[in-house]
Parts: sequence; structure tokens; C-alpha cells
Amino acid sequence: MRNKMILSCALAAAVAAVATPALAQSKGDWTLGVGVHQVNPKSDNGKLAGGTLAVDVDSDVKPTITGEYFIADNVGIEVLAALPFKHDINIDGLGRVGSTKHLPPVVSIQYHFNSKGKVSPFVGAGINYTTFFSEDATGALAGSKLKLEDSWGLAAHAGLDFKVADKSAIRVDLRWIDIDSKVKLDGEKIGTVNIDPLVYGVAYVHQF
Repeated sequence: MRNKMILSCALAAAVAAVATPALAQSKGDWTLGVGVHQVNPKSDNGKLAGGTLAVDVDSDVKPTITGEYFIADNVGIEVLAALPFKHDINIDGLGRVGSTKHLPPVVSIQYHFNSKGKVSPFVGAGINYTTFFSEDATGALAGSKLKLEDSWGLAAHAGLDFKVADKSAIRVDLRWIDIDSKVKLDGEKIGTVNIDPLVYGVAYVHQF
């Protein structure tokens, strides 16, 4: 259902953009974007306890906000922030064994193509810092202390801006983020969780 809603918003934006040019991105401009995105971890999230326990981290959807400042024509530095994402942690054969919340701020440098056209694609690359908190051990691990360590990693970004007014657009975008967290149980290291999610969604972007 969530994916269908995102696709519907993207199609509506494309229809609205047919008759209007996209935003021109000039040095000194900046934009603010407000949207909703899904963090979808990759399917194989690694194994713990010497490779004996296969881990699965589920997805979550939350509101997001971005700010981008253009240091040159068509070239901007963007910061991504969001409300905390919450993920259930599952182990094959044991079911749900915990949960965690995380914040994944990303700083990227981006290039916007065809900024005066009807649709403006962009690509970017940057760095991510993910902090984990509110870990909770449940099920087979109930009563234990679960800890996921913070993570640094690279990030890639691509998307399309569809203009809907003189200084605003609907953005459809996709990110890949390298997130690997070392896991501790009752203070002992038991392995690394490889989350490496795709983050995709839609946002309203306004230029100032």
C-alpha cells in the first residue's frame, strides 16, 4: 500500500509538470524539502554469533526534511534529516528478538541536470552518520541488553524534480546508504549487522 501511494504521488507530479519548466538552480539559491521516505534494508543483513544466526531487519516509513544550498549553478550541498526510524530485528528460527531506533543524517554534494527543463534529474554522493538508540531485546533475547554501535558510511542519491509552481516542485528520489553496525549483547560483541538500505520516497521542494 505504501509503495502504491508513493507511485501515485510520482505520477501525479509528472502530469502536473507537463506544461511548466523546472526550477533553475543558480549559485546562492537554496531549497527546503519536506516529504516521506521508506528505509528498506537489504535482504541479507548478516549473521551473528560466529555465523550461526541469520539476521533480518525490517523497513519503516517516516517524514523527512532536506535543505540544499547551491555553491555553483546546478551544484548543491544537501543535508537530509528525519524523524527516528524504528526497525524490528528478527533472527531466522527465533523470530523477533529486538528493535532499535535510528537517525541517519546524510550530507551530499549534488548535480542537477536540465535545471531549466520540464523535468530536472539529479545525482549526488556523500557521507552518512547513523546513530542507534532505544534498543530493546525481546522474545528469545528478553532480559538481555542489546546495543547497536553507531555507523559511518558512504551514500548515493538520485532523483527527479517535477515543477508544480514557479518556485516549487515534487521530488521523487532514491538513496543507497552504507550502514554497518557492530552488535553487542550484554556487553559482548556478537557480530555485525549489514543494513545498507535503499531509501525512497517523495517530497515537496521549495526554492528560496
